[in-house]
Amino acid sequence: MTLLDIDGTQNFRDTGGIALAGGGVSRSGVFYRSEGLNALTDEGVEQLATTPIGVIIDLRTDAERGMAPDRLPATRPFDVVELPLLEGAATGMAKGVMGGADPEAAKSAIAAAMATIPALSELYVSMLQSSARAFAVVARRVAASHDDEPTAVVVHCTAGKDRTGVAIALVLDAIGADRDAVVADYASSAGYLAGPWADRMRAMVTGMGVPLTEQIDELLTQTPASAIETALAWVDAQGGSTAYLRSGGLTDDELASLRRRLTV
Repeated sequence: MTLLDIDGTQNFRDTGGIALAGGGVSRSGVFYRSEGLNALTDEGVEQLATTPIGVIIDLRTDAERGMAPDRLPATRPFDVVELPLLEGAATGMAKGVMGGADPEAAKSAIAAAMATIPALSELYVSMLQSSARAFAVVARRVAASHDDEPTAVVVHCTAGKDRTGVAIALVLDAIGADRDAVVADYASSAGYLAGPWADRMRAMVTGMGVPLTEQIDELLTQTPASAIETALAWVDAQGGSTAYLRSGGLTDDELASLRRRLTV
């Protein structure tokens, strides 16, 4: 796993280099993960244009995209795939509510919403229960990528830790990545988001007078290993990652192509 120097991002990473259970590592230059691309600087936009990425899978809701549209290079085409996942949209929801015209109404709305949001592990299981088709699309686009032109895939949401984290974990698990390595990759997002990004999220909440509880802070900025472990345990109980992706429509041929593309 390599952090990319894309100016305006903190959590833009190549999933290559993840240890495989049977030996070897995942292939670099094929599958990437990131937070939203809305904060890219002009330099960051130019840097993105030099990567092999040609497919951008955006897991944010329509409201999130409207509030913070991605900044993409105009120098070459990108295939943008919108796969909105409502579960896991709490970070974007917080931003949207904070942008409301009535501060008191926003404060009440965010407090009420946060009070009903489950723990991350429960959120991830709920996401998995309703999103097999979306996650299968992610795997399908990676499987269809090739080296002849920029067709590598980056998947992102708002923070790049929850919806993106589950998508990445599923795909890596399906190609036979070492489970501990998958969990470690997921858990590392909190460290990359620490600092300016996490501070902005916390400031949005406290700026409205909403107490920054441990649960809210975890939801907005953290990636505890136990959350993705619980999600993957749920997947295991359904027959494993490959069975789960098949339930979303991924074919055996596509699974074979996915493994070829992502293993060395």
